[in-house]
Amino acid sequence: MTAAASPNSAENPWPVRTVNTKIADWVHRLGQIWVEGQVTQLNRRPGTRVAFLTLRDPAADISISVTCSPDLLHRAEVPLTEGSHVVVLGRPDYYTGRGTISLRVTDIRPVGVGELLLRIERLRQLLAAEGLFDHRLKRPLPFLPKAIGLISGRASAAQRDVMAVASARWPAVRFEVRDAPVQGPTAVPRILGHLSALDAHPEVEVIIIARGGGSVEDLLPFSDEALLRAVALCTTPIISAIGHEPDTPLLDLVADLRAATPTDAAKRVVPDVAAELAGITELRRRSAHALRNWVRRETHVLDGLRARPVLARPLTVIDAHTERIERMRTDIRRDIRRHIDAEERRREHLSARLSTLGPAQTLARGYAVVQRVDTDRPHVVSTVDQMPAGARLRIRVADGASTAEVTGGDDT
Repeated sequence: MTAAASPNSAENPWPVRTVNTKIADWVHRLGQIWVEGQVTQLNRRPGTRVAFLTLRDPAADISISVTCSPDLLHRAEVPLTEGSHVVVLGRPDYYTGRGTISLRVTDIRPVGVGELLLRIERLRQLLAAEGLFDHRLKRPLPFLPKAIGLISGRASAAQRDVMAVASARWPAVRFEVRDAPVQGPTAVPRILGHLSALDAHPEVEVIIIARGGGSVEDLLPFSDEALLRAVALCTTPIISAIGHEPDTPLLDLVADLRAATPTDAAKRVVPDVAAELAGITELRRRSAHALRNWVRRETHVLDGLRARPVLARPLTVIDAHTERIERMRTDIRRDIRRHIDAEERRREHLSARLSTLGPAQTLARGYAVVQRVDTDRPHVVSTVDQMPAGARLRIRVADGASTAEVTGGDDT
């Protein structure tokens, strides 16, 4: 029994050669396949019969080694360079000696511009259906950001334009610059890394992704699905400043603001200090003019109020009422005095009548008032029968009163 046919166990393990052989058998069963990718490395070794390439997935950080005949590269309709988008026909090949896998290709077809545009359109429709282009998701830009994140090519014209224009408009502007390739297979991974770092930066309040114009192939990284989804997930507002006015990568649709050019992005991200100072001056002038008009209007109103008689001569009304009050007080005093005099005369008249009719006058003429006081209730007596012997009496005359006791009666 061979090792390949022996049951595998801890006591009967397979040797490495057996494992590699089995893997090679499974890989070779895949047969010829068409594969799409982007050329990231191209190595033509002079004097050899094999050329080596690395093919990268456009939407993920995954690659595979590719081998082909050098003549195949020379016969290509379009010269192949690093960054070219291609479709290859090949057969997976597993090398048992090194335990590696590669793709042996027999046909390489560069993807044309029309095909690229068609794929970009399909991706645009997919992302639009998912709502990534919805205007309601766009975040407003800050009026004056603390710091501006800038992702662009190293020492590129786009980078210089953004920084120069922004600094001219607002000299105190501060940038967090991140250099990254803006075309080719390494562009998207580098941009994604910088985008994540700037989005987490505590002082960066807006991020600009900028590059100059270029062909459809050059701008292809800015229509990459991974980059578009990362931009949609950012919490910091993103400005897309890719190419010139006619260039429309899908990043323009996902970003919070699309700038026609990098220069336009610099104008959008910070205010113009000269224009703001001019605006402040104009507002101050208008405010002062409005304040002066208000003061003049209120002064006119006050002058009108002061010109009215009641305010021009306020004591006139008081003087008129004072005279009237004095006349009324004089009249009241006269009426009261007349009323008092009349009442005084009436009192004197009643007093005279009372004196005439009262008992004092009668007593003055020699009469007396006799009261019995030895009873529980003293009372005036008017008959002899009311004065029995022994009764105690009080006799009141004109100039006083005396007490007496009855000793006997007199019928006469």
